[in-house]
Amino acid sequence: MLADAESNGTSATLGRQQNASDTHAQTSLQRATSTTNGIHKTAAALKGSTSSLAPPDKSPASAVSPVYFGHDREEVTRLLIQTLADMGYESAAESVRRESGFELESPTVAAFRNSVLQGAWADTEELLSGAVTAGETTSQGNGLVLAPDADKTAMRFWIRQQKFLELLERKETSRALFTLRSELTPLYQDPPKLHFLSSLLMCQSTEDLKARAGWDGAQGQSRKTLLSDLSNCISPSVMLPENRLAVLLQKVKQSQIDSCLWHTNASSPSLYSDHFCDRNQFPTETALQLTDQQGEVWGVQFSHDGRRLAGFGSDETVTIWGVPSFNVVRTLGDHVDGVANLSWSPDDSMIVTCARDRYARLWNANTGELLRRLDRFGEPVSGCVWAPDGRSFTVSSLDKQHSMRTYTTDGELTCDWGKKHRVQDLCGSPDGRWIVSVDDQQTIHVYNATTRSLEFEMEMKARPTSVSISADSSRLLVNRKDGEAQLIDFATRSVTQKFLGHTGGECLIRSAFGGANESFVVSGSEDGNILIWHKNTGAVVERIKGHVPRTNAVVWNPVDPFMIASCGDDGRVKM
Repeated sequence: MLADAESNGTSATLGRQQNASDTHAQTSLQRATSTTNGIHKTAAALKGSTSSLAPPDKSPASAVSPVYFGHDREEVTRLLIQTLADMGYESAAESVRRESGFELESPTVAAFRNSVLQGAWADTEELLSGAVTAGETTSQGNGLVLAPDADKTAMRFWIRQQKFLELLERKETSRALFTLRSELTPLYQDPPKLHFLSSLLMCQSTEDLKARAGWDGAQGQSRKTLLSDLSNCISPSVMLPENRLAVLLQKVKQSQIDSCLWHTNASSPSLYSDHFCDRNQFPTETALQLTDQQGEVWGVQFSHDGRRLAGFGSDETVTIWGVPSFNVVRTLGDHVDGVANLSWSPDDSMIVTCARDRYARLWNANTGELLRRLDRFGEPVSGCVWAPDGRSFTVSSLDKQHSMRTYTTDGELTCDWGKKHRVQDLCGSPDGRWIVSVDDQQTIHVYNATTRSLEFEMEMKARPTSVSISADSSRLLVNRKDGEAQLIDFATRSVTQKFLGHTGGECLIRSAFGGANESFVVSGSEDGNILIWHKNTGAVVERIKGHVPRTNAVVWNPVDPFMIASCGDDGRVKM
């Protein structure tokens, strides 16, 4: 199903209100075997008490407490039925259903689910028409209860959009055109969306349709995706969200990880016991000092696989060490006046170095061969972001006339972004959606990496010195000249956490995410210390003596939560 940002329907915790008797639902159920949250059963098997009805008098459930360790027994039981079925234990799920007297879903909900998965769109819409919103009198509806803020019009649009796409897939163009004009257009007031759908009528092949629509066809996952979107608009009391128990367990695990002060175990916590990490395992002790760089070291970067570490600074040479031997395996020379930044390609086979001599250079990271020296900028080159496919990259500069340019690995300039501000630092999201640049004033510019359009800007009230994006592409970390680091949520465009305790200055001080499950934020400091904060709480976990006079950057090995690397003006890289 096409992504639809206009959706207004969301799930909510609601009272159980439904009606088990629904003639239309029973008719729909008789057409085929129904699927109830993973439980396959005939129409007859689905008949019985609904989730809002008490268990039969003779059921064992009637003799037990309705509360289980403070939890609603019915809710727990229905979650168990769903989970057992999802795990393939259908006989066990059926046994729990029979013994408890609790049904996973009412016949109406099962019919609605079945109609979507089978593409019976008339039945789907008829059932939706009879649905009521939570809080209304259930006798007015058919037993399908919507969340309070569910938008029936949006739900109908999603259904008809799926119908339209499936008609196109079957090359029933006339019927698809009728659906667009007579069913979709009256519902929707978004001309660009309707224009896009109408453009799909021109697709010459099914493959072209699927590629342009970002849709995998009726036999793919599109109907399941549609059902998932629709279920988010239905009261969870009548239609359990998918994989609900698994989601709850994951939240419990994540909560324990988030509260673990010295989290170093990247594996998933066990459900058998509470999670805990020993402080003695946390990387706080200097194990090795590398002195192969000459002059000040301004930055260090691990390769994505964590097997190599590159150091750069005022030296004309970039040094690459092997990990964990830390022997020098490669040097990249030919730079004048130092290297300000570098970036490993997604597969670690290439490196772009950003030099103060106003050139960006592309290197073979395995052989040390200089592959390309790109166009000369008017000012020093400051940063680089690779495209996820590793075929192109965007380079930034302090040059106001050409502050951002995109090149292919063949050295071809494909785009000059035309931004008229200096770029002090640049970062990109791992999912390829965002590119963030920092100007030389107080503004962060967030761009759509595909369209290169400006998504939004943020004034920081102090000059930012560095930016980086979390591994899940959801949050931006900004270090500022005034010694404050901030965590910004891309979705809300707001600051969600602040990290205090280090000092800034005129020099660029870099911060980064790191640790097991990216649980921490780490930064250098003008006073020479290394600060490690808990990402969610903002609390200082460790303050480590770093470099004299200042620590310029700290990075965490992306695959080894026990290893960090720092560098400073003393010309040393510390492990």
